[in-house]
Amino acid sequence: HVQLVESGGGSVQAGGSLRLSCSASGFPLNSEYCMGWFRQAPGKEREGVAAISPGGQLTYYGKPVKGRFTISLDDTENTLYLQMNSLKPEDTAMYYCAADYYLLPTLKVEDFRYWGQGTQVTVS
Repeated sequence: HVQLVESGGGSVQAGGSLRLSCSASGFPLNSEYCMGWFRQAPGKEREGVAAISPGGQLTYYGKPVKGRFTISLDDTENTLYLQMNSLKPEDTAMYYCAADYYLLPTLKVEDFRYWGQGTQVTVS
């Protein structure tokens, strides 16, 4: 039974930083599961933020966050992270962790079956 639980969201001023965590259970992060971070702002579609291949060798970022966000995983703690720096008001959204059985990172929402409940990030 795959379960994903996000944490680390909050309110921050523009230019600040936050680190999101996603605790995974039901599968090991060093197995053949791609992990990703997605976000959804009110009235907008869910969009891919960052994804990482099984084991962490490959990463893939959406254009709006490239150079500011870093995705990583700690397979000893079975936890996925998203370090967010130089935050902007347009980064305000609910952030979701997702996982599914892929060998390459993907940012397509429809590629993921397993989702967490989300954590809110607000940048003012």
